[in-house]
Amino acid sequence: MVFYRKEKLEVGEELKMIHIRSAEEIKKIAMSCQIVADTLIYLEDYIKPGQSVIELDHLAEDFIKSKGARPAFKGYMGFPSTLCISIDDAVVHGIPSNELLKEGQIIGIDCGAELSGYYGDHARSFAVSKISAEKKKLLDVTEESLKRGIKMAKPGNYVGDIGHAIQTYAEENGFSIVRELVGHGIGTSLHEEPQIPNYGSSKQGIKLKKGMCIAIEPMVNYGKKE
Repeated sequence: MVFYRKEKLEVGEELKMIHIRSAEEIKKIAMSCQIVADTLIYLEDYIKPGQSVIELDHLAEDFIKSKGARPAFKGYMGFPSTLCISIDDAVVHGIPSNELLKEGQIIGIDCGAELSGYYGDHARSFAVSKISAEKKKLLDVTEESLKRGIKMAKPGNYVGDIGHAIQTYAEENGFSIVRELVGHGIGTSLHEEPQIPNYGSSKQGIKLKKGMCIAIEPMVNYGKKE
């Protein structure tokens, strides 16, 4: 969930707040993550022109509850809904409304679930029917940026390696990176340390260790980062 704003923390302070999870804990986090992934797969069939945005939220809530889990976003910091739904030029934080989807839009859906005290968090962007070539490129570049970031997420690398991989690919393709909002650690809280910016320099920041669980969340824009 990308309510997580970048904060200034000293490296030592951030290190103290990072959790190294056991194999059993990672299994529990993975179970919550799978529920979230399955929720977004389930919603895909409903993303079409004329679909009510608020109905997507209701469908997601019912699906998550049917798996024995709880919608993680609902009530978090006062947020009223199960999903964050952002359309076209809205980056994040969209509250589901009675708006109807239109052909040619991009809809970003961010979803979280909590099961047995462990959290999952996942976002996907969907095309509403046919979209322009420019929007298709934006989706493709963002997806590839994510893959490149994930490839760098391994023990011995640094948080900066993840951000550098994402930023480099996005900017090489003429896009920019949102700086104010970042990825984050996840586990027994929805948002944990370390912060995972989508930009940065190689070999900089927190060193990654086995057992750290993180959410990598590329936010890629047309035009300038501002």
